[in-house]
Formats: sequence, C-alpha cells, structure tokens
Amino acid sequence: MDGATVMRWAAELGSVSAEPDILVRPFGSAALAQANELVGGWMREAEMRVRQDAVGNLVGRYEGSKGDGRTLLLGSHLDTVRDAGRYDGPLGVLVALACVHRLHRDGVRLPFALEVVGFADEEGLRFGTTYFASSVFAGRFDPALLELQDGEGVTLAEAVRSVGGDPDALATSGRSPEDLIGYCEVHIEQGPVLERRGLPVGVVSAIAGQSRIAVELRGQAGHAGTVPMEGRADALCAAADLVLAVERTAREHAGMVGTVGRLTPHPGASNVIPSSVALSIDLRHQDDALRRRACGQLRSAADEIVARRHIDVNWASTQEAAAVPTDPRLTELLTDAVADAGIEVARLPSGAGHDAAELAAIAPIGMLFVRCAGGISHNPAESVEEADVATAIGVLERFLRSLAAELS
Repeated sequence: MDGATVMRWAAELGSVSAEPDILVRPFGSAALAQANELVGGWMREAEMRVRQDAVGNLVGRYEGSKGDGRTLLLGSHLDTVRDAGRYDGPLGVLVALACVHRLHRDGVRLPFALEVVGFADEEGLRFGTTYFASSVFAGRFDPALLELQDGEGVTLAEAVRSVGGDPDALATSGRSPEDLIGYCEVHIEQGPVLERRGLPVGVVSAIAGQSRIAVELRGQAGHAGTVPMEGRADALCAAADLVLAVERTAREHAGMVGTVGRLTPHPGASNVIPSSVALSIDLRHQDDALRRRACGQLRSAADEIVARRHIDVNWASTQEAAAVPTDPRLTELLTDAVADAGIEVARLPSGAGHDAAELAAIAPIGMLFVRCAGGISHNPAESVEEADVATAIGVLERFLRSLAAELS
C-alpha cells in the first residue's frame, strides 16, 4: 500500500460530486453518501467493520489484538467546500486507511483498535455549521443549530433526518471518550511553509486561536470636488490606516497572521467622500494571551485613528476561538517518526481550523501536515506529490507502531 494507491483513491473520490463541472460534496448530499459508500468499500477490503453514525460520519474499525476496547481515532473529513480540490480532508482519511491496509496485509494487529473516521461536515458549506459532524461525534453539539436553513429552506434537522439520524438525539450521540487513546489527523498544510523549507511533512504544534472583529467607521459624506482635504472626515482613509495597523501588528509578533477580508465603503460612489466603512478583522495565533494583547493593540490604534480623523468607530468582537494545543506525547511520537524517516522536523501551528479542535474535548490530539503545491487549498488547483503522500503513510505507520510498543 503506497502513495500511488492513495492518489488513485483520491482521484476516484474526487470524481464524486453534487455538480458535474466542479467538486462539491455538502452535508446530506447524495454525493457525500456515495463518497461514504466508496470509502466504506475500501475499508471493508482491510476487514474493517464499517458503520455510519447519526449524522453520516463514516467509521471503519480495525480491531486490536487485546480486545480491551482501547481505541485510537484517525481521519479527517469527506465533505468539501464549493469548487474544491481533492485533498483537503479526504487525504487524511485515505492516508489513515492506507496504514490500516498495510497492517492488514502484514497480518498485524496493534494492542489497540483503530477507528478511521470520515467526518460528514467540517466545512459547513450547506448550513454554515463548521465542525458540525465532529461536534456531534465529540458530544459538543448545540441543538439550537437544528433550526438553521440552507439556501433551499431545508432545516438542519430535516437534513439530519434525510441521512437517517434523529435530530432530537444528537446532543447525546457522542462517542464515548472512556476507551479513547487519542486522535491523529493527517491534513494538507493549506499554506506554503513546508514547500518553502523543502520538507514533505511537518508536525503541528497547535491549532491557532482566532479573533474576529466587526468594525464600522463613521465619518461625513461630502462632494469629492468641493470639500478641501483639510477637515475631511473620510471613513475610507481611516479604514486604510486601520488595515495597515492590522498588517503592522501581525508582523510584530512571530507566527501571527492578520487579515482584513471584507471592506465595504458607503455610499460607494466615485464622486462622494465615503461616510462609513464596514470591515472585518481576522487575527490568529497559537498563544491566546498574545493574540488578546494584539487585539488590544488594534483597538488602541483604532481609537487613535478616529480621534485624529474626527470620525466615530463601532468595534464588536464576533468570534473568539481559543487555541488548541496538540498533545505533548502524541506530538513527540510524531516528531520521532518524522526524524526516523530521515526528515528534518518542522514544528508549525495550524492557522486553519480542523476536526481535531473538536476531538480535543474527548481525546488527546496530534496532527501531521503534508506539503501542498503553492500552499493552495479550497481550490481545484490543490495539489500534493505522490512521494509526499508516501512519506506521510510511512510516518503515520511508524507513529502507530511506536505507540503500540509504548502501550503493549
């Protein structure tokens, strides 16, 4: 079982889509059900017991040698964004499955069971419910989300029923944590760091915490030709200052990223001084205290800008997600597995969220990144090298065998 097999699986899975000309597999779609059937077939080839839970999470179990119930979870998600690439999510499921195939081929049973999970909704494409499927799996589901509607007016509760689940039971449908050893997720990096360093894989140190802030700047509209530059209350100029403050603040702190992804001036006419601007700020770092201090820096910068430019500001925090550190022991075992493969060990945080963030509530987590071309993701151009996939399989297998030796 090698990289070529995983690449073939990924290509076959990449052809399963809800639309003919792009790759898209939202939660509750026939395409996702077809993907589960396809991957479930590959699981059965390795004598795994296959089931689906209440929201369509695909679970394949490879029993251990001791029969004591201890279980290590592996996997990622099988749903996609719209116009997706082949590897964001599915690669983690397929690399894990390749390792199980190797163990089965060699007649090896570890002293614990392996469960490979293909989560049904990480991206939140249909209902905006990021990590919905893993939150159910981890027993962290918020029932208030059941009233959410998709673009066709179908509620999340109705979508759950369509995949055979009982929406009223989701809050109590979580996987029992009592027998769990941990969860390890392989994922494409979705960034350029490994490629720049010439490394096929890297070990994740943490899933970064995130602050999202909605800002409204309110100035005074006026005629673009008749109001002198002195004394203008131009909201867009203030926004430009704030955008640069976000960039400057992020650059001051190693490992921090800051983004203004939305900026809407009003009234948006070429001959009118903008009276207001709405913009978003996204700030991420694996150190929550540092991220909070940076948010404070930005608020102080905004106050200085609006005072200097004689405008008003409304500042609202819309999301605060704490960083999720990976488990020290699992991370050490992954680090050793990379080093044993003769590869320089890169430790890097994940700026993107992953199902592992939800699973951390019920089990220790570890993550392994795989290099992707140009750092491109959420894009049909998403690409990985077969040799890097083979490396990831080898590293994960070393990790599993080392953990088995430790727990024997």
